[in-house]
Amino acid sequence: MNELGRMDAARMVWGVGALLLAVSDSLAQRFASVAVEGEISGFVRASSGHCYFTLKDGAGSGAALRCAMFRRAAGLLDFSPQDGQKVQLRGRLAVYEARGELQLVVESMSRAGVGALYEQFLRLRAKLEAEGLFDAERKRALPGFVRRVAIITSPVGAALQDVLTALARRAPHVQALVYPSLVQGEQAPAALVRALAQVNQEQGTRRADLILLVRGGGSLEDLWAFNDERVVRAVAQSGLPVVCGVGHETDISLCDLAADLRAPTPTAAAELAALPTQEWLEHLQSLQQRLRRSVLAHLDRRAQRLDRVSLRLARPGAMVSRQHQRLNNLANALAQQLKRQLAQRQQRLERLVLRRQHAQVMLMQRLQQRLHAQQQRLSALDPQRVLSRGYVWLDDGAGQPIGSVTQLQPEQQAFAVLVDGRAQLRVEGVQPNLALPAKE
Repeated sequence: MNELGRMDAARMVWGVGALLLAVSDSLAQRFASVAVEGEISGFVRASSGHCYFTLKDGAGSGAALRCAMFRRAAGLLDFSPQDGQKVQLRGRLAVYEARGELQLVVESMSRAGVGALYEQFLRLRAKLEAEGLFDAERKRALPGFVRRVAIITSPVGAALQDVLTALARRAPHVQALVYPSLVQGEQAPAALVRALAQVNQEQGTRRADLILLVRGGGSLEDLWAFNDERVVRAVAQSGLPVVCGVGHETDISLCDLAADLRAPTPTAAAELAALPTQEWLEHLQSLQQRLRRSVLAHLDRRAQRLDRVSLRLARPGAMVSRQHQRLNNLANALAQQLKRQLAQRQQRLERLVLRRQHAQVMLMQRLQQRLHAQQQRLSALDPQRVLSRGYVWLDDGAGQPIGSVTQLQPEQQAFAVLVDGRAQLRVEGVQPNLALPAKE
């Protein structure tokens, strides 16, 4: 092109559609077929069968590319694409003229491994599951009658309006207490933890019966605050039951697993939180009918009893006669019982007397035997019996016995005690027995 042609092209004014078409043609020529790898985000399959999603850079640069995969290519997939999956796409770059956006028209998709964010999700899920935070035994039943519900969500999101609408329609008697919180972004986890703590600390008329933790749908990145470990632990440790309704029916967050009850959507969370007013009215009506039947049956029984008592009072003489006869029977029975008891007591007393007499006889016999044995032992020790066998007892006249020749001196007076008397002696001499050693 010469200089004049370039100047004409520079002065040319494009229409928007023409410019986009020209750019699209240039892209088609330059990037007729490209292969790109990244993580799926915001995957949607339309009713027409076409699929739309965003491919994000797995390196964390924040770069994103809009993608469209038409029904023919989507029908060739051998797996179900999920947010967070790392995939490899083949297709061509084009411009979506309606919005002037660059997009990749995907002709084929293959799995390239699980995305980093999804891998983090799986690791944290395995860790918390091993700690027992998702165990069914930890789940608590929701209160039977709910008066106040604490709603933790964004004050500007559609989820709040869905919950309030569902409560107003189903259970207008339930008071909704809204606790605003961020639900997306870096500051969202700390905000959600603060909101959960505040709800659990409320008292009095602000004390809720349960908590609704809700948010609308979105990609895995959008819902990541509900996969944050701090938020999941706060849900598991909540003193109040928690119903979690985050995202769409196919979205599952770690808060869903830790909550006492998972709802597929925010609206479903509101419906699960409180029974419809009509059901309570029907239940109250049923209780009223049961109470009425119970009262009537009780009154019928009392009336029948009153009739029986009235019939008995109509013939007082017969009743007095029956009572008199009953008293006579009781008196006779009492007299017979007393006689039997006296006879039994008499027999027992006689047995006790005989046993006592026998015991006394046996005791006297044992005592006499012991006395006779003591007498025999005492008699054996009597000195007179020893003297009767020819022995003599010497003493010095003062009653002290003389048991050795060393106690005697010539010309000494001594006395000999015999069995039939005593004799006075005079010692003429002393001769010790040399066979025995002398006592010191």
